[in-house]
Order: sequence, then structure tokens, then C-alpha cells
Amino acid sequence: MNADNPARPLPTTISEYLEQLRRALAGADPAMIQDALYDAEEYLRSELAEQAGKSEAEVIAGVAGSYGAPEEVAEIYRETEVTVNRALRTPAPGRRPGPTAVAAAAASVASATAEGAPPPLKPTRPRSALARFFGVALDPHTYGALFYMLLSLATGVFYFTWVVTGLSLSLSLLILIVGIPILLLFLGSVRVLSLVEGRIVETMLGERMPRRPAYTDRSQSWQQRIGSMFTDGRTWLTMLYFVLMLPLGVIYSTLAATLLGMSLGLIFAPLAALLSGEQMGIWIDGVNVGNALWAWPVLIAVGLLLLFVTLHLARGIGRLHGAMAKHLLVRLQS
Repeated sequence: MNADNPARPLPTTISEYLEQLRRALAGADPAMIQDALYDAEEYLRSELAEQAGKSEAEVIAGVAGSYGAPEEVAEIYRETEVTVNRALRTPAPGRRPGPTAVAAAAASVASATAEGAPPPLKPTRPRSALARFFGVALDPHTYGALFYMLLSLATGVFYFTWVVTGLSLSLSLLILIVGIPILLLFLGSVRVLSLVEGRIVETMLGERMPRRPAYTDRSQSWQQRIGSMFTDGRTWLTMLYFVLMLPLGVIYSTLAATLLGMSLGLIFAPLAALLSGEQMGIWIDGVNVGNALWAWPVLIAVGLLLLFVTLHLARGIGRLHGAMAKHLLVRLQS
């Protein structure tokens, strides 16, 4: 903590602690804020359960030295996020660090933080246009995005069916007393699927998503918690995302399968024709040029060019979809 910015008095309740932590993390990644709130609440409530007979204010004062005040916890989360992002950042081709370099970078961040100054970023040389074009093949998130596009049709059908069936069944049964628990179970399942989809998006597309469930104020009554499930905009935005995944899945999978199939077909068609002895049928103005030897290098070059264009398209779609997923699935911060 800075000497010219004294810490606020410790909160006396867990709800106040979490609210101060939320304010201290204002402007940070919403996914990281959600994780920090969940972790803090879990830790404080476990300490409260272990120290039976003590008030929330006494427990918070007791763990302040080990866990930290809200401002200190917020600072630790910001520093950790920077360290992880730098360690996982995809380096330029030919400059991929090993585990030793990643550990050294993390130690440098920790050392600079202890001295009160942020670690400097090393300037990187700009890559040429050709290096950027062909370097997409070295980005692991490119292949993750391509696989996500191929997988999205199956996940889109599942998400769409789950939301439409669950919502229609729950609303139709509301006239019966059994409809209320079914609706609550359905809304809870939507939140669980949101967390699962977030992990898929982060793993394959590289977009930071929540790694913990959404924070809920446990000081509220169960009626208030149920009401918050209906008033929380994230619930309805998550269902909108799942509904949109069906048309998006059709588009993604069609693009990926078509472009990937065309590019690989052009690349390996001459080799297949050479090994099988069959004739290739590529007709231009009524003339079959597929069997001309001069056309084979051209076909392979066109196939390779189309393959790299497909990889760039997949990486771009992955980034756009990751941003959309984060906007719709991450809990709105008040």
C-alpha cells in the first residue's frame, strides 16, 4: 500500500468486505472481478465457520494480516493477472520462451512489485507482413478457434435445445406448484452451462473468462436470492447467447469445413492423383487442366494460400466470438 494513500478502515461484515473489494477492482477485467469476489467470500465464510462464536468483524480483523484488506487483495489480483497474461502471451515466431524464461518473467514481476514499481515491458521488434501472415500457424489459439468453429454446431444445437425446451417446459408448468422448482433448476443449469462454456472459450479462443461461479450475496434471504436470479441481466443474456449459438454454429462449422476441405483438397489432390493413377477433373472453359503437370504446383500454392487465409479467418472469428461471449456471459458489474 502507498503511504500517501492510507488504507480504509476494515469492514465489519463480509458483505462490506466484498463491496470494498469490488470497488477496489473497478475497471479491471470483469471475469477476474467475479473470481476475486468468489474466492474472498469462500475464504471468509470458511474462516467464520471454523471460528464459531466470533462475529464477522472479529474474523475479518483476524484474517486481515494473512488474507489482506480489500485494497491489498485487489492489488494482488491485478499483479497476478498481469503475470499470468505475460506468461501465457503467444510470442513472436522464433522467440518462444521456455519454462525457465516464464519463471524468470514471473520472478521479475514479483521483484518489481515488491519495490513498488511496475516491471518495464521489453520493446519488441515489429514483424514484417509476411511474418504476420505465416506466423498465424504458430499461434495455438488459431487451431483452438478452428476446432471451436467445427465443434460449434454440436454445442449450438445442444444449447439451443436446452434453453428452448427448458424455458417452455418451465413456463408451461408454472400453473402447477411443481413448475416453480423446475424453473429454478433450469435457471441454475443455465448458470452452470455458462461457466462450462466460459472454460471452453478461454481454453480454445484465449479470452479471459470466469473460473469461479458468479458471486451471490449469502447474507440475503432465499427469497431475495431467487428474485436476483430473475432480475440479474446475466441470466437472460446467457440464454440469449445459447440461442444465438445455433445460427452461429451453422455458420462457423460450414465456413470451417468448406474452407478447410477446399484448401486441403487442393494441396493433396495432385499427390492423390499421382499415387492412385486416377485423373483429376478440374475444368476451365471446357478444358480439363487437372492432369497437366504445370497445374499441380499452382494447385498446391493456391491450396496453401487458402489454408493460411482460413487460419486467419478462424483466428479473427475466435477473437470476435470470445469478445461476444465475454460481453454476454460474464456477470454485469454494478
